[in-house]
Amino acid sequence: MVAPLVDSADSPLCLGRQPILDREQNIVAYELLFRASSSHNGAVVVDDFAATSQVVIRAFTEFGLASVLGNCLGYLNVDEQFLSSDLVELLPRERVVLEVLETVEMTPTILTRLRELKAMGFQLALDDFTHFADQYLPALALVDIVKLDLPLLTGDELTAVVQQLRRWPLKLLAEKIDNRAQFQDCIRRGFDLFQGYFFAKPTILSSRRVDPARAGVLRLMNLTLGEVKISTLEREFKHYPNLTYKLLRLVNSVTLGAPVKIHSLKQALVVLGQRPLQRWLQLLLFTQGAEDVAGQSLSTLAAVRGKSMELMANYLAPHHREQADQAFMVGVLSLLDALFGTPLPELLAELNLADSVRAALLNHQGSLGRLLNIILRSEQNQFDELIIELAELSPLSLLQFNQAQLQALGWANKLAISNER
Repeated sequence: MVAPLVDSADSPLCLGRQPILDREQNIVAYELLFRASSSHNGAVVVDDFAATSQVVIRAFTEFGLASVLGNCLGYLNVDEQFLSSDLVELLPRERVVLEVLETVEMTPTILTRLRELKAMGFQLALDDFTHFADQYLPALALVDIVKLDLPLLTGDELTAVVQQLRRWPLKLLAEKIDNRAQFQDCIRRGFDLFQGYFFAKPTILSSRRVDPARAGVLRLMNLTLGEVKISTLEREFKHYPNLTYKLLRLVNSVTLGAPVKIHSLKQALVVLGQRPLQRWLQLLLFTQGAEDVAGQSLSTLAAVRGKSMELMANYLAPHHREQADQAFMVGVLSLLDALFGTPLPELLAELNLADSVRAALLNHQGSLGRLLNIILRSEQNQFDELIIELAELSPLSLLQFNQAQLQALGWANKLAISNER
């Protein structure tokens, strides 16, 4: 199948992943493969550069490292064009192995580039190595791994190649292992790594396509969770002109009570401060692209959850500002999975959240988790359980909970009106 390399807006994101195992059959890495469809476990790629670019975007931007690789390495097929481009230097060098395709000619220019990448800390592999030639000798002194394609070698040829490769401190990877006999033979020959259908066929990861604007907000929000300079935030916002406009409009709205009109992005960031900025970014996740009825409902629900939990936290600890901020965050982020169509643990793995916030969202633990439970009981009309939860969370009373809900609804409605302006 000839795979289209341009994604259509309504097609799901797909990515192939095949495990690479060590001698104890532990998964230590995955080879990441271009796939155009979740229904076809293969693709005839006519443009290696475009295919690798798609794999990088999907693995490191759309899916996220945590969900694709876990703690393992990722092997990426790279051609001459990709090796020579600046794109390769953007990759996390501690997480990837650059698998140089067999079509790459080992010219002086390519060898120089391989030395540069090696000096930067990248691991290098040669793909589909089948025989010795003079052009490979300088490369063998640079690479960390050589992949041998078993179907392309007879037993005698494999013996000769392995003996010659032992002159270098390399790891040998046997690929396309189809049965236990082949695996045991490669173990006896001293191979270090193994890949093939005997262990697993490539699995295809698929995900709903994420609105780039929402992904941008998520990145900006994550920045504010750490120590970040205003100049860094300003530079990031400039990548998303529509978000900059929306932020300026919100800051100038009556809901913020700003004493002066805001005329620049930097001024808006300074006036807001980091904590309020976190809050508005959390809400922007839901207001961005919420033109349809479902999107608007999700936006309102996120605002009500966040504000209700903040007010409840204020009743419990009136002078604990950080706890109130975290309560607001838990309420809003509890709907992330509905917003992105991705399991919540995968989304939270990419965010630098406090342990108490993460525990509340994933396991409903701690005081924040209990507040979230109360909100969920209310939404699901489980009033008997809600009364029990409130009784265990003294001094928060039913009257205070109802007041918090009413105030939150009013606040969410005001926010919706300001967003329509």
